[in-house]
Amino acid sequence: MKHLLLAACLGAFTLSAASAAIAQETAKSASTAKKSAAKPKAKASSKKRTTKAAAAAAAAPVVPEGEKWQCELGKSLYVAGNMLRDEVITVHWDGRNHRLPRQATVTGADRYFDPQSGLDLVVIPSKAMLFDRNHGQRLADECQTSAMLAGAAAPTQSGALRAPVTRPLLVAPPAQGTEPAAPAAQAAPAAAAQGATAPAAGATEQQAAPRQ
Repeated sequence: MKHLLLAACLGAFTLSAASAAIAQETAKSASTAKKSAAKPKAKASSKKRTTKAAAAAAAAPVVPEGEKWQCELGKSLYVAGNMLRDEVITVHWDGRNHRLPRQATVTGADRYFDPQSGLDLVVIPSKAMLFDRNHGQRLADECQTSAMLAGAAAPTQSGALRAPVTRPLLVAPPAQGTEPAAPAAQAAPAAAAQGATAPAAGATEQQAAPRQ
């Protein structure tokens, strides 16, 4: 009888311990599942914040730098850099800054082109033109600085080539070999004049001589 009671007590104790262990394992697995579910949410929220920050930075207007070029139809662009010597300039157009490298030309014009954005800035002594080569459009024309509006040439290499005209370009300077010919040309009329007066003097002497 005593053995049966002891066996029953041991069985009850074992069952209670097993149930407690199962309950603990269930609680641990539930907490682990909650933590693993919370981690993707945290990552998703951080990604959303990063995306929002990037969108806000892209939407923020960029402050233009450099000299303003006023174009026709109320448009304008800004150019930062020295066009006389810099190989890369910064062009501010449509709220963004674009870096345009210098391109070699055969026409003498200054050209800056960025293949990625397609922006192509062509500058001649009287104006600048901006093209979008990716879409085949002319974005701005008749662009000039304040100095150009007052009559100056473009601050570029092509503009520096246009020197102020002080005398007609077709008049060649006098050659060195032609300068001594001027006194000889002046001496020829003088000799002719002297030869013309000599016969006149002889005729006068003949008229003054008495007849024999």
